[in-house]
Amino acid sequence: MTVVLRIMLAVGMACGFLLPVGGAVAADAGRLNIVFVNPGKTGEVYWDMVAQTMQAAGRKLDAHVEVLTSERNYRTMQELGFGVVARADKPDFLILSNEESAAVPILEAAEAAGVKTLLLSNTLIGDDAARLGPPRQKLKTWLGDITTDLQTAGARMANALISAARAEKWQSPDGKIHILGIGGDEITPASIARNAGLKLAVDAAPDVVVDRMLFANWTQSEAEQVTRNYLSWAARKEIRPAGIWAGNDPMALGALRAVVAAGLTPGQNIQLVGLNWSEDALREIKAGRLLMTDGGHFLLGGWSIVLLRDYADGCDFAAASPRVEARTSAITRDNLASVGDLIK
Repeated sequence: MTVVLRIMLAVGMACGFLLPVGGAVAADAGRLNIVFVNPGKTGEVYWDMVAQTMQAAGRKLDAHVEVLTSERNYRTMQELGFGVVARADKPDFLILSNEESAAVPILEAAEAAGVKTLLLSNTLIGDDAARLGPPRQKLKTWLGDITTDLQTAGARMANALISAARAEKWQSPDGKIHILGIGGDEITPASIARNAGLKLAVDAAPDVVVDRMLFANWTQSEAEQVTRNYLSWAARKEIRPAGIWAGNDPMALGALRAVVAAGLTPGQNIQLVGLNWSEDALREIKAGRLLMTDGGHFLLGGWSIVLLRDYADGCDFAAASPRVEARTSAITRDNLASVGDLIK
């Protein structure tokens, strides 16, 4: 798994000369209290997977991981974060995600309160990044971030659609390959990166057109609705839809439902791609109805606990860099058999 190996190597290079042989926790290391403010909804597969890997790592590394769920509401996320840093008994570390670019006020409150923070999956971008700079400069308690290269993932997903459509000669009467793009939102850094990857791939393919770039708030139901509307529009315009690019697995699965309802056969006359490595997506890949799911980045949850455990034990990951970035990987029918059980 590329994402695992890259992070293991990064941690090993930073800590190899500081940890005891075998990487054991120092004998005098205390139990850590870590709070994760989960930006997702209860039952949202990806963020549940992130939290589960955190708690599994915590059990191995003598760290209690408390998960607070924001229910996809950035105001709730901020309230939860403010509540944590205002506690009389403060945690050793606070893990945040800059979902909807809403984490900055919590980071600033944590700085004032002396609570050490780590950003996961979504770091600072735009004006926030320009004003605050990198970790440990203006915000001393912001230890770093652990993210994935989701632009490359978005491009890989798009290129898979394009290659499949070219191979099957799924051009419309205008000679172009027509694709629908479904993004999570327009302001979350991880979404922006995925969407940029789609654009990068399509800009390099003069025979490809993204008819619509629509947003479904990361949900299956909204993706089903926007796909239904798109397919109706395409039929009126006599456009042959060749593929649907969805920024996460739930949206891909919603699009799949709309495709089937429209009388199309996924995998035979249209292809769909998603991202998350969810079990539902793996089942659809096995059935031949989903072309691929990119991902592996849910493992960042577990590796964030590794970084903080090492930091607490005197092995600072910033010796290599305060910014840890991993790559995702694609799962298709070609490699599903070799990785499916490992994910479970």
